Amino acid sequence: MVFLSRTQTVCLAYILHKKKQEKRKNRRFWVHPLNLKRPREGQFQVTFMTLRFHPDEFLKYYRMSISSFDELLLRVKHRLQKKNTILRDSIPPEERLSVTLRYLATGTNFSSLHFDFLMGVSTIAKVVNETCMVVWDELQPTEMAPPTQENWLEIADGFYNITQFPNCVGAVDGKHIRLQCPKNSGTQYYNYKNFFSLVLMAICDSNYCFTIIDVGSFGKESDCNIFKQCPFGKKLYADKINFPQDKCLPGDEDGVAQPFVLIADEAFALNKHLLRPFPGRTLNDNRRIFNYRLSRARQKIECTFGILSNKWRVFHSTLLVTPDVAVSITKAACVLHNFVRRRDGFNFEDTVSCEMPDISERIGVGNASLNAKDIREYFVKYFNNPKHALSWQNKVLG
Repeated sequence: MVFLSRTQTVCLAYILHKKKQEKRKNRRFWVHPLNLKRPREGQFQVTFMTLRFHPDEFLKYYRMSISSFDELLLRVKHRLQKKNTILRDSIPPEERLSVTLRYLATGTNFSSLHFDFLMGVSTIAKVVNETCMVVWDELQPTEMAPPTQENWLEIADGFYNITQFPNCVGAVDGKHIRLQCPKNSGTQYYNYKNFFSLVLMAICDSNYCFTIIDVGSFGKESDCNIFKQCPFGKKLYADKINFPQDKCLPGDEDGVAQPFVLIADEAFALNKHLLRPFPGRTLNDNRRIFNYRLSRARQKIECTFGILSNKWRVFHSTLLVTPDVAVSITKAACVLHNFVRRRDGFNFEDTVSCEMPDISERIGVGNASLNAKDIREYFVKYFNNPKHALSWQNKVLG
């Protein structure tokens, strides 16, 4: 460590002050002439009211209906409203929301938005970050509230009705959010896919809505470790989640009551409340059918990620922001995903990407307790019982 004398400290402060003054002198404009045109020629001023006369085009532009936009604006307006000053008028809440939604919908960089909305690049960056934080704070309590026991039961009914997987309260998986290399980050954000990322760990229901998310873990970490270290994962492995009481599987009322479970791929550790497929080296016909039934239900989380990325195309590109801002963007997009889906449904173009990786490519980790293995074996017998078998499930053996 280098210690400076009082004289050296004063000299250094003077040099920094002079550089700051020179930078101000070299600044050509207080507000760039291009940005002065914003109140008349900015994209928001030109298109917003016009689009409201064309609902289909409004939906394509904002990725939500007019009614959903108005509801969202009403909920966040009080947090986005800024005071006007004698120097300039503040950017109104609806314009701040428009800039943010357009960024999320297109994934374009802030420099491109600068020419569209006629705002400074730093202003757009600040607007997007602040608006994303406000959207999460205002929507999370209603659109992604912690599930109650009644909610878990509703989710389980949805999974059984759609995928015929009983006692399932969600599908869990992780998604890598691509980042530019963060400064002084070393290799902690560098993942096995050979790019920098942070991880979105999420649980979804049968309607492709997120119920629980955790964002911000390093890209180099495995899904299993991230899930075990996140708040929900810690509670699950400690058996402290408010799942409903164990319940007999449908049509098996004389059997043994089974716990409610999450379903995941082989990257996760088997638990009494989390089922994963059998690894390929130990498969027999009965286990192959179990793997098929589980993977059929687990595809919900893969499709949820696909719908999220296709609606909010910012995830199709590398986020040119710091990790903290990337976390805010991801959380806002996830809660907006729920908000829009519950009000507007979905478009076909949002669901064209629903790929699910082959489960045989994943590597299992950890050793499960006998209780967890017994629960999985009970599901194996249930799915292979002719009374509970799907008419086409045996085709996976051919």
